[in-house]
Amino acid sequence: MAAIVGSLAACGALAPKPPPALPPPPPPAPVVVPAPPPAPKPVFSFEAEDLAPLPPVRLQPKSRWVPVRWRDLPGLTQDSMHEAWNAWIRSCERPLPNFTELCAEVRQLSIGGDLAQRQWLVQRLQPYRVESLEGQSVGLLTSYYEPLVEASRVQTAQFKVPLYRPPPGLDANKPWFTRQEIDTLPEARRKLQGHVIAWVADPVDVLIVQIQGSGRVRISEPNGDKKLVRIAFAATNNHPYKSVGSWLLERGELRSVNWANIKRWVAENPGRVNEMMWSNPRFVFFRDEAMTALDSVFGPRGALGVALTPGRSIAVDKGSIPYGAPVWLSTSGPAVELQKLVFAQDTGSAIVGAVRADYFTGWHDEAGELAGRIKQPLRLWVLWPK
Repeated sequence: MAAIVGSLAACGALAPKPPPALPPPPPPAPVVVPAPPPAPKPVFSFEAEDLAPLPPVRLQPKSRWVPVRWRDLPGLTQDSMHEAWNAWIRSCERPLPNFTELCAEVRQLSIGGDLAQRQWLVQRLQPYRVESLEGQSVGLLTSYYEPLVEASRVQTAQFKVPLYRPPPGLDANKPWFTRQEIDTLPEARRKLQGHVIAWVADPVDVLIVQIQGSGRVRISEPNGDKKLVRIAFAATNNHPYKSVGSWLLERGELRSVNWANIKRWVAENPGRVNEMMWSNPRFVFFRDEAMTALDSVFGPRGALGVALTPGRSIAVDKGSIPYGAPVWLSTSGPAVELQKLVFAQDTGSAIVGAVRADYFTGWHDEAGELAGRIKQPLRLWVLWPK
């Protein structure tokens, strides 16, 4: 019996081992549901407007407006609408009768995006190409800015060129003394006595402010305090404007005209300053306005009566384009390339003609430098309610 048990034990030692246990299967991979493709971005379209019939030509006292398609406006899809919208809200402070209802929508769209604002333009307004009555559609763009001038409240050896308020008895329909007569005739000086706003050091600075139509003046008070005030256009002596730059060019004094070159010529020819200044008989009078910190971030008030916006306000001939109208502007030249929405908010004595505009650049040194270089071809389109 013991032998049998031993034999069985021996057999058990020789039996094969069971295979090792297999590792547990990996958990099933999570089912990934693909995300739906992003919704296509809304695309600005002219399609509906291209099917509508065009309205007739509109005649103005100094221009004709020829209806065009929106797609004819160069750069329409590239301009930053939200930048233009702030200037439009300014125009809506003094809306044209045709725009009173639309201005409520303009204000609502001030928080809208570029696409919504652009699409609203196309739906609510009709573009008209501005032409002269003879059919000329290319005109001239110039530019202006608000210069900063140092001045003194009292006359000194350094500050001796006056900035004047309008004298009493000035008749808007009758010529007053010329610039030369204001400087030389005792009668003219008597009428201006007591009407000096401040005294400036450089006569060319006074001329610049008069030509630009407004300025910022940092005035030194008798007690040593300095005060920033704005001087705004108030009246003229009703004589025609004549360019001192043209006077210098015609006499071969300068080959190219800008304020830096004119000032350099003045420094080199101090005995001829009056001769140059008196070539322009027009004289501008101002009113002074206190400037708060808030006022300093806005431009002067233009002919429309609202604060001008740098890069979005233009001066026009109101016989061609009414004040307050939105305008598409296109210009290409050595100084600047512009295709943008602007607003007719100002005028100027030299801004005469159908396709003519003065572009407001602002009030910093860079604005003055740019304004002095812009003189190039211009095309305009008025955007008028349908």
